[in-house]
Amino acid sequence: MVKESKLYDQLNVKPDATQDEIKKGYRKMALKWHPDKNKDNPDAAEKFKECSQAYEILSDPEKRKLYDQFGLEFILRGGTAPPPDAGGGGGANPFAGGMPGGFNSFDFGGMPSGGGGGRTFHFSTSGGPSGFNFSSPDDIFTEFMRSSGASGGGGGGASADDFDAIYSAFGGGSGRGSRGSRVRSSFGDNVRSARQPTPEVTTVERPLALPLEDLFKGVTKKMKIKRKMFDENGKRTTTDTVLEVPIKPGLKKGSKIRFKGVGDQEEGGQQDLVFIVEEKPHPLYVRDGDDIIQTIDLDLKEALTGWKRTVTTIDGKQLSLDKAGPTQPGSSDVYPSLGMPISKKPGQRGNFIVKYNVKFPTTLTATQKQKLREIL
Repeated sequence: MVKESKLYDQLNVKPDATQDEIKKGYRKMALKWHPDKNKDNPDAAEKFKECSQAYEILSDPEKRKLYDQFGLEFILRGGTAPPPDAGGGGGANPFAGGMPGGFNSFDFGGMPSGGGGGRTFHFSTSGGPSGFNFSSPDDIFTEFMRSSGASGGGGGGASADDFDAIYSAFGGGSGRGSRGSRVRSSFGDNVRSARQPTPEVTTVERPLALPLEDLFKGVTKKMKIKRKMFDENGKRTTTDTVLEVPIKPGLKKGSKIRFKGVGDQEEGGQQDLVFIVEEKPHPLYVRDGDDIIQTIDLDLKEALTGWKRTVTTIDGKQLSLDKAGPTQPGSSDVYPSLGMPISKKPGQRGNFIVKYNVKFPTTLTATQKQKLREIL
Protein backbone atom coordinates (compact mmCIF):
# COMPACT_ATOMS: atom_id res chain seq x y z
CA MET A 1 0.00 0.00 0.00
CA VAL A 2 1.17 3.51 -0.80
CA LYS A 3 0.33 6.50 1.34
CA GLU A 4 -1.16 8.39 -1.63
CA SER A 5 -1.48 7.86 -5.40
CA LYS A 6 -1.89 11.39 -6.72
CA LEU A 7 1.41 11.44 -8.61
CA TYR A 8 0.66 8.12 -10.23
CA ASP A 9 -2.75 9.42 -11.26
CA GLN A 10 -1.10 12.40 -12.98
CA LEU A 11 0.75 9.98 -15.28
CA ASN A 12 -2.21 7.62 -15.60
CA VAL A 13 -0.23 4.68 -14.25
CA LYS A 14 -0.69 2.28 -11.31
CA PRO A 15 1.35 2.57 -8.08
CA ASP A 16 3.19 -0.65 -8.95
CA ALA A 17 4.18 0.66 -12.41
CA THR A 18 7.67 -0.08 -13.70
CA GLN A 19 10.09 2.71 -14.61
CA ASP A 20 9.38 1.95 -18.26
CA GLU A 21 5.65 2.43 -17.72
CA ILE A 22 6.28 5.67 -15.83
CA LYS A 23 8.36 7.00 -18.73
CA LYS A 24 5.71 6.05 -21.26
CA GLY A 25 3.01 7.61 -19.11
CA TYR A 26 4.93 10.88 -18.80
CA ARG A 27 5.73 11.03 -22.50
CA LYS A 28 2.07 10.65 -23.41
CA MET A 29 0.76 13.19 -20.89
CA ALA A 30 3.52 15.76 -21.48
CA LEU A 31 3.04 15.75 -25.23
CA LYS A 32 -0.73 15.88 -24.79
CA TRP A 33 -0.65 18.94 -22.54
CA HIS A 34 2.45 20.77 -23.80
CA PRO A 35 1.60 24.52 -23.96
CA ASP A 36 2.97 24.83 -27.50
CA LYS A 37 0.28 22.41 -28.66
CA ASN A 38 -2.49 23.98 -26.57
CA LYS A 39 -2.17 27.73 -27.05
CA ASP A 40 -5.94 28.18 -26.85
CA ASN A 41 -6.30 26.04 -23.70
CA PRO A 42 -5.43 28.02 -20.54
CA ASP A 43 -5.52 24.83 -18.42
CA ALA A 44 -2.88 23.03 -20.47
CA ALA A 45 0.13 24.71 -18.83
CA GLU A 46 -1.05 23.63 -15.36
CA LYS A 47 -1.62 20.04 -16.47
CA PHE A 48 1.79 19.99 -18.17
CA LYS A 49 3.35 21.20 -14.93
CA GLU A 50 1.49 18.57 -12.89
CA CYS A 51 2.63 15.61 -14.97
CA SER A 52 6.21 16.95 -15.18
CA GLN A 53 6.45 17.33 -11.40
CA ALA A 54 4.98 13.86 -10.94
CA TYR A 55 7.60 12.40 -13.27
CA GLU A 56 10.44 14.20 -11.47
CA ILE A 57 9.51 12.41 -8.22
CA LEU A 58 8.55 9.00 -9.59
CA SER A 59 11.54 8.67 -11.93
CA ASP A 60 13.91 8.91 -8.96
CA PRO A 61 13.85 5.56 -7.08
CA GLU A 62 14.80 7.12 -3.71
CA LYS A 63 12.22 9.91 -3.94
CA ARG A 64 9.60 7.45 -5.14
CA LYS A 65 10.26 5.19 -2.14
CA LEU A 66 9.82 8.11 0.26
CA TYR A 67 6.70 9.23 -1.58
CA ASP A 68 5.16 5.77 -1.38
CA GLN A 69 5.84 5.60 2.37
CA PHE A 70 5.17 9.13 3.58
CA GLY A 71 3.55 11.14 0.76
CA LEU A 72 4.53 14.25 -1.17
CA GLU A 73 4.43 16.72 1.72
CA PHE A 74 7.21 14.81 3.47
CA ILE A 75 9.48 15.27 0.44
CA LEU A 76 8.58 18.93 -0.12
CA ARG A 77 9.35 19.73 3.54
CA GLY A 78 12.89 18.43 3.17
CA GLY A 79 12.36 14.90 4.52
CA THR A 80 15.07 12.30 4.17
CA ALA A 81 14.93 8.61 4.95
CA PRO A 82 13.28 8.17 8.38
CA PRO A 83 14.97 6.41 11.30
CA PRO A 84 14.69 2.60 11.42
CA ASP A 85 12.04 2.72 14.15
CA ALA A 86 9.83 5.11 12.16
CA GLY A 87 8.15 2.25 10.32
CA GLY A 88 6.48 2.35 6.93
CA GLY A 89 3.36 4.13 5.68
CA GLY A 90 0.55 2.32 7.57
CA GLY A 91 -0.13 5.18 10.01
CA ALA A 92 3.34 5.13 11.60
CA ASN A 93 4.72 8.45 12.77
CA PRO A 94 7.68 9.34 10.50
CA PHE A 95 8.89 11.85 13.08
CA ALA A 96 9.07 9.44 16.02
CA GLY A 97 12.40 9.53 17.82
CA GLY A 98 13.36 13.00 16.56
CA MET A 99 13.23 14.87 13.28
CA PRO A 100 15.02 13.57 10.17
CA GLY A 101 17.86 15.53 8.67
CA GLY A 102 16.91 18.55 6.60
CA PHE A 103 14.27 19.82 9.03
CA ASN A 104 16.57 21.93 11.20
CA SER A 105 15.64 25.15 9.42
CA PHE A 106 11.87 24.79 9.95
CA ASP A 107 9.87 26.59 12.62
CA PHE A 108 7.96 23.94 14.56
CA GLY A 109 6.29 26.33 16.98
CA GLY A 110 8.00 25.01 20.10
CA MET A 111 7.66 21.33 19.38
CA PRO A 112 9.85 19.29 21.79
CA SER A 113 13.05 17.99 20.28
CA GLY A 114 12.16 14.40 21.08
CA GLY A 115 9.09 14.42 18.80
CA GLY A 116 5.63 13.27 19.91
CA GLY A 117 3.05 15.52 21.54
CA GLY A 118 0.07 17.14 19.91
CA ARG A 119 1.34 20.61 19.13
CA THR A 120 0.70 22.34 15.84
CA PHE A 121 3.80 23.19 13.79
CA HIS A 122 4.36 25.35 10.70
CA PHE A 123 6.80 24.91 7.84
CA SER A 124 8.80 27.63 6.12
CA THR A 125 8.08 27.73 2.37
CA SER A 126 11.73 28.27 1.58
CA GLY A 127 12.37 24.53 1.85
CA GLY A 128 15.48 24.80 3.99
CA PRO A 129 18.95 23.70 3.00
CA SER A 130 17.79 20.14 2.39
CA GLY A 131 14.31 20.93 1.13
CA PHE A 132 13.15 19.74 -2.28
CA ASN A 133 12.44 22.23 -5.06
CA PHE A 134 10.71 21.19 -8.26
CA SER A 135 12.58 21.93 -11.46
CA SER A 136 10.99 23.93 -14.24
CA PRO A 137 8.48 21.80 -16.20
CA ASP A 138 10.26 22.82 -19.41
CA ASP A 139 13.60 21.67 -18.00
CA ILE A 140 12.12 18.32 -16.94
CA PHE A 141 10.64 17.82 -20.41
CA THR A 142 13.85 18.92 -22.15
CA GLU A 143 16.00 16.54 -20.15
CA PHE A 144 13.52 13.70 -20.69
CA MET A 145 13.52 14.21 -24.46
CA ARG A 146 17.29 14.46 -24.55
CA SER A 147 17.93 11.35 -22.45
CA SER A 148 15.28 9.24 -24.18
CA GLY A 149 16.32 10.27 -27.67
CA ALA A 150 12.75 11.26 -28.50
CA SER A 151 13.84 14.40 -30.28
CA GLY A 152 15.35 12.54 -33.17
CA GLY A 153 18.94 12.48 -31.98
CA GLY A 154 18.97 15.60 -29.82
CA GLY A 155 17.65 18.32 -32.12
CA GLY A 156 17.94 16.84 -35.58
CA GLY A 157 16.75 18.93 -38.45
CA ALA A 158 13.85 18.58 -40.81
CA SER A 159 14.29 17.74 -44.46
CA ALA A 160 14.98 20.44 -47.02
CA ASP A 161 11.52 20.24 -48.56
CA ASP A 162 9.68 21.17 -45.37
CA PHE A 163 8.95 24.68 -46.67
CA ASP A 164 7.19 25.56 -49.88
CA ALA A 165 9.36 26.98 -52.63
CA ILE A 166 12.15 29.04 -51.08
CA TYR A 167 11.80 27.75 -47.50
CA SER A 168 14.10 24.99 -46.31
CA ALA A 169 13.88 23.13 -43.00
CA PHE A 170 13.88 24.88 -39.66
CA GLY A 171 16.57 22.52 -38.43
CA GLY A 172 17.45 21.59 -34.87
CA GLY A 173 17.75 23.75 -31.82
CA SER A 174 17.23 24.02 -28.13
CA GLY A 175 13.87 24.59 -26.55
CA ARG A 176 12.80 27.04 -23.94
CA GLY A 177 14.45 27.01 -20.58
CA SER A 178 13.61 27.70 -16.99
CA ARG A 179 12.70 31.17 -15.89
CA GLY A 180 13.53 30.37 -12.28
CA SER A 181 10.30 32.00 -11.11
CA ARG A 182 8.02 31.10 -8.23
CA VAL A 183 5.21 28.84 -9.32
CA ARG A 184 2.17 27.43 -7.59
CA SER A 185 2.72 23.73 -7.16
CA SER A 186 -0.18 21.64 -8.36
CA PHE A 187 0.27 19.56 -5.22
CA GLY A 188 -0.66 22.31 -2.79
CA ASP A 189 2.51 24.20 -1.89
CA ASN A 190 4.53 27.12 -3.12
CA VAL A 191 7.91 26.03 -4.41
CA ARG A 192 10.64 27.80 -6.32
CA SER A 193 11.71 26.11 -9.51
CA ALA A 194 15.40 25.42 -9.87
CA ARG A 195 17.19 28.17 -11.76
CA GLN A 196 18.81 26.68 -14.81
CA PRO A 197 20.67 28.29 -17.72
CA THR A 198 18.06 29.35 -20.25
CA PRO A 199 18.79 27.91 -23.69
CA GLU A 200 17.85 30.23 -26.50
CA VAL A 201 15.15 29.23 -28.93
CA THR A 202 16.61 28.78 -32.40
CA THR A 203 15.79 31.57 -34.82
CA VAL A 204 15.61 30.72 -38.52
CA GLU A 205 15.97 33.58 -41.02
CA ARG A 206 14.53 33.44 -44.52
CA PRO A 207 14.59 36.06 -47.33
CA LEU A 208 11.28 37.45 -48.55
CA ALA A 209 11.72 39.08 -51.96
CA LEU A 210 8.95 41.55 -52.85
CA PRO A 211 8.22 43.75 -55.89
CA LEU A 212 8.50 47.48 -55.38
CA GLU A 213 4.75 47.90 -55.95
CA ASP A 214 3.96 45.69 -52.93
CA LEU A 215 6.34 47.69 -50.75
CA PHE A 216 4.68 50.89 -52.01
CA LYS A 217 1.04 50.04 -51.31
CA GLY A 218 1.44 47.44 -48.56
CA VAL A 219 0.06 43.91 -48.73
CA THR A 220 -0.49 40.77 -46.65
CA LYS A 221 1.46 37.82 -48.03
CA LYS A 222 0.19 34.33 -47.21
CA MET A 223 3.03 31.83 -46.84
CA LYS A 224 2.43 28.11 -46.36
CA ILE A 225 5.06 26.31 -44.30
CA LYS A 226 5.45 22.83 -42.86
CA ARG A 227 6.61 22.15 -39.32
CA LYS A 228 7.41 19.02 -37.32
CA MET A 229 5.65 18.31 -34.03
CA PHE A 230 5.25 15.43 -31.54
CA ASP A 231 1.85 13.81 -31.18
CA GLU A 232 0.46 12.35 -27.94
CA ASN A 233 2.43 9.15 -28.43
CA GLY A 234 5.74 10.91 -29.05
CA LYS A 235 5.68 10.27 -32.80
CA ARG A 236 7.04 12.88 -35.20
CA THR A 237 4.27 14.42 -37.32
CA THR A 238 4.26 17.14 -39.97
CA THR A 239 1.61 19.84 -40.00
CA ASP A 240 0.87 22.63 -42.47
CA THR A 241 0.63 26.21 -41.25
CA VAL A 242 -0.33 29.31 -43.22
CA LEU A 243 1.36 32.50 -42.04
CA GLU A 244 -0.02 35.91 -42.89
CA VAL A 245 2.97 38.21 -43.31
CA PRO A 246 2.03 41.90 -42.95
CA ILE A 247 3.91 44.20 -45.35
CA LYS A 248 3.44 47.83 -44.33
CA PRO A 249 3.57 50.59 -46.96
CA GLY A 250 7.11 51.93 -47.26
CA LEU A 251 8.80 48.93 -45.62
CA LYS A 252 12.50 48.96 -46.49
CA LYS A 253 14.94 46.32 -47.59
CA GLY A 254 16.48 44.57 -44.58
CA SER A 255 13.37 44.95 -42.39
CA LYS A 256 12.68 41.87 -40.24
CA ILE A 257 9.27 40.32 -39.55
CA ARG A 258 9.32 37.76 -36.70
CA PHE A 259 6.93 34.89 -36.01
CA LYS A 260 7.45 33.29 -32.59
CA GLY A 261 7.05 29.57 -32.03
CA VAL A 262 5.95 28.59 -35.54
CA GLY A 263 8.80 26.20 -36.33
CA ASP A 264 9.71 22.64 -35.46
CA GLN A 265 9.12 21.42 -31.92
CA GLU A 266 12.50 20.49 -30.48
CA GLU A 267 13.25 19.65 -26.84
CA GLY A 268 10.34 21.53 -25.32
CA GLY A 269 10.28 24.61 -27.51
CA GLN A 270 9.43 25.70 -31.02
CA GLN A 271 11.67 27.66 -33.32
CA ASP A 272 11.07 31.25 -34.37
CA LEU A 273 10.96 32.26 -38.03
CA VAL A 274 12.16 35.66 -39.22
CA PHE A 275 11.46 36.97 -42.72
CA ILE A 276 14.04 39.46 -44.02
CA VAL A 277 12.59 41.80 -46.64
CA GLU A 278 14.37 42.03 -49.99
CA GLU A 279 13.46 44.13 -53.06
CA LYS A 280 13.05 42.56 -56.47
CA PRO A 281 14.70 44.51 -59.31
CA HIS A 282 12.26 46.83 -61.12
CA PRO A 283 12.42 47.46 -64.89
CA LEU A 284 11.95 51.24 -64.53
CA TYR A 285 12.67 52.37 -61.00
CA VAL A 286 15.47 52.22 -58.47
CA ARG A 287 14.71 52.89 -54.80
CA ASP A 288 17.00 55.07 -52.73
CA GLY A 289 15.66 55.22 -49.18
CA ASP A 290 12.26 56.88 -49.50
CA ASP A 291 12.99 58.22 -53.00
CA ILE A 292 12.29 56.57 -56.34
CA ILE A 293 14.63 57.23 -59.25
CA GLN A 294 13.90 56.81 -62.95
CA THR A 295 16.60 57.34 -65.57
CA ILE A 296 15.78 58.67 -69.06
CA ASP A 297 18.17 58.15 -71.98
CA LEU A 298 18.68 61.08 -74.36
CA ASP A 299 20.74 61.11 -77.52
CA LEU A 300 23.16 63.99 -78.06
CA LYS A 301 20.89 65.80 -80.50
CA GLU A 302 17.99 65.78 -78.00
CA ALA A 303 20.22 66.85 -75.15
CA LEU A 304 21.45 69.84 -77.19
CA THR A 305 18.29 70.97 -78.96
CA GLY A 306 15.46 69.93 -76.61
CA TRP A 307 13.10 67.01 -76.12
CA LYS A 308 9.73 65.83 -74.76
CA ARG A 309 8.88 62.77 -72.68
CA THR A 310 5.98 61.37 -70.62
CA VAL A 311 6.89 59.34 -67.55
CA THR A 312 4.70 57.39 -65.12
CA THR A 313 5.18 57.45 -61.34
CA ILE A 314 4.91 54.29 -59.22
CA ASP A 315 1.30 55.11 -58.30
CA GLY A 316 0.29 55.59 -61.98
CA LYS A 317 0.41 59.39 -62.37
CA GLN A 318 1.52 60.80 -65.75
CA LEU A 319 4.20 63.51 -65.83
CA SER A 320 4.85 65.45 -69.04
CA LEU A 321 8.47 66.54 -69.33
CA ASP A 322 9.47 69.24 -71.85
CA LYS A 323 13.04 70.59 -72.13
CA ALA A 324 13.74 73.28 -74.68
CA GLY A 325 17.39 73.96 -73.94
CA PRO A 326 20.47 71.78 -73.46
CA THR A 327 20.31 69.04 -70.84
CA GLN A 328 23.50 68.35 -68.92
CA PRO A 329 24.62 64.72 -68.68
CA GLY A 330 23.92 63.32 -65.19
CA SER A 331 21.57 66.15 -64.24
CA SER A 332 18.18 65.45 -62.63
CA ASP A 333 14.82 66.96 -61.71
CA VAL A 334 13.07 66.33 -58.38
CA TYR A 335 9.30 65.97 -57.95
CA PRO A 336 8.41 66.07 -54.21
CA SER A 337 5.95 63.69 -52.53
CA LEU A 338 5.73 61.27 -55.45
CA GLY A 339 8.14 58.66 -54.07
CA MET A 340 7.73 55.86 -51.50
CA PRO A 341 5.55 56.21 -48.39
CA ILE A 342 7.57 57.05 -45.27
CA SER A 343 6.64 54.24 -42.87
CA LYS A 344 7.39 56.24 -39.73
CA LYS A 345 5.59 59.34 -41.01
CA PRO A 346 2.08 58.35 -42.16
CA GLY A 347 0.77 60.46 -45.03
CA GLN A 348 4.22 61.58 -46.16
CA ARG A 349 6.19 60.36 -49.15
CA GLY A 350 9.67 60.68 -50.55
CA ASN A 351 10.63 62.22 -53.88
CA PHE A 352 10.34 61.05 -57.47
CA ILE A 353 13.64 61.84 -59.18
CA VAL A 354 14.20 61.84 -62.95
CA LYS A 355 17.84 61.51 -64.00
CA TYR A 356 19.15 62.14 -67.50
CA ASN A 357 21.66 59.95 -69.25
CA VAL A 358 23.05 61.53 -72.45
CA LYS A 359 24.19 58.97 -74.99
CA PHE A 360 27.10 60.23 -77.06
CA PRO A 361 27.79 58.91 -80.56
CA THR A 362 30.61 56.40 -80.82
CA THR A 363 31.90 57.74 -84.17
CA LEU A 364 31.73 60.98 -86.21
CA THR A 365 32.59 61.63 -89.86
CA ALA A 366 34.98 64.38 -90.85
CA THR A 367 32.10 66.46 -92.20
CA GLN A 368 30.14 66.11 -88.93
CA LYS A 369 33.16 67.15 -86.95
CA GLN A 370 33.68 70.21 -89.12
CA LYS A 371 30.06 71.29 -88.78
CA LEU A 372 30.18 70.88 -85.00
CA ARG A 373 33.25 73.07 -84.85
CA GLU A 374 31.47 75.73 -86.83
CA ILE A 375 28.34 75.57 -84.66
CA LEU A 376 29.96 75.28 -81.25
